[in-house]
Amino acid sequence: QVQLVESGGGWVQPGGSLRLSCAASGFDFSRSVMSWVRLPPGKGLEWVSGIDGDGSVVKYVDSVKGRFTISRDNAKNTLCLQMDSLKPEDTAVYYCRRGDQSTWRRSASWGQGTQVTVSS
Repeated sequence: QVQLVESGGGWVQPGGSLRLSCAASGFDFSRSVMSWVRLPPGKGLEWVSGIDGDGSVVKYVDSVKGRFTISRDNAKNTLCLQMDSLKPEDTAVYYCRRGDQSTWRRSASWGQGTQVTVSS
């Protein structure tokens, strides 16, 4: 079955960095578009970034452009999100998802997410 295991979250001061990872299994990872989405406290889920199967096409929500970098290692079935210059508004639970900006909601499989807290 599809499994997604996120890790790498934590607490960081504004301006700091974190690197999130997602270990994927149970599907053809290298052929799957993958995304990161987040759930800020008291708000709805927000798509953050997506990457196509071979990593040649990446997209970001405007609020993280220039600060976040999505990447993948298909040999290790791993998706990553390097987050730099973090802001308090980046505080959220982060999830990796199969699918692009339009289709990530379709999959029924959710990981546990990883909490990112940005505060001084």
